[in-house]
Order: sequence, then C-alpha cells, then structure tokens
Amino acid sequence: MYCWARTLLYLTVTVLGIASLVGACGQKGPLYLPEETTAVSESPGADVPTPSPAPSDAAAASDTP
Repeated sequence: MYCWARTLLYLTVTVLGIASLVGACGQKGPLYLPEETTAVSESPGADVPTPSPAPSDAAAASDTP
C-alpha cells in the first residue's frame, strides 16, 4: 500500500531544504558585527566660510550728510 504521508514528509523536507539553500545565496560580507567607531563625521559644508552680511539700506542712508 502506498503511504501519502511519507511522500508528503519527503516532499516538505526537500522543499524546505532547497528553500534554505536558495535563501542563503548572495550573502556576502563579514560574519560579525562591526565595532562602533567613536569618530563623529562632520557635515560636508562645515568647512565653507559664511559670507558677511550685506550692509542694510538704512545704515547706508544714515552715513550720508
């Protein structure tokens, strides 16, 4: 007599085994968590000097006699 339960068990084990192998494909990189660095990165525009403010019209008008 043919046992469907055994066939289903073999099929399930085979499908889960193949799925685990395919799911592991393409995993690259170190197998550990990298250590945290204490250095703080600055923003890219931090070293750009800010322009001096332009004189206002009221200050320029008060300088004239």
